[in-house]
Amino acid sequence: MGSHATLTVPTPERMGRLGRELAALLRPGDLVLLSGELGAGKTTLTRGLGEGLQVRGAVTSPTFVIARVHPSLVGGPALVHVDAYRLGGNLDEMEDLDLDVSLPESVIVVEWGEGKVEQLSEDRLEVRIERALGDTAGEDHDPRRVVLTGIGPRWTGVELEKLA
Repeated sequence: MGSHATLTVPTPERMGRLGRELAALLRPGDLVLLSGELGAGKTTLTRGLGEGLQVRGAVTSPTFVIARVHPSLVGGPALVHVDAYRLGGNLDEMEDLDLDVSLPESVIVVEWGEGKVEQLSEDRLEVRIERALGDTAGEDHDPRRVVLTGIGPRWTGVELEKLA
């Protein structure tokens, strides 16, 4: 159950715009898992989500604080931005963040969350960002392939492919 889309995102600006477009689909209780190599664009996408959700504070990588809460400026859901990179997959470390407490009223975005936070919700949006292969346009053009997979009943009927 759910939905699926694969997009080519040519620039960091377009990655931010994708985040703003995705924000329009999100609601309180949504869990978004971001995966991709270092520098793939996970934080850029999350910055766009924050802009689209109209939250307070600059959305930056929370690597050293592990989690940041960005309250809504417009009465919408808060954005909880988590970087699980330094967490070793230890379930106790994830439980210490109390994400399950924040989930019902927030949108939780977890970078490097694959294999670590899926148990928080049967419904989630998984976003995999990869460097597009075979690009010959040069160093200034580094497109990304973004695979969006909505898992669970929450994402059934959500037309992710319209973001393409």
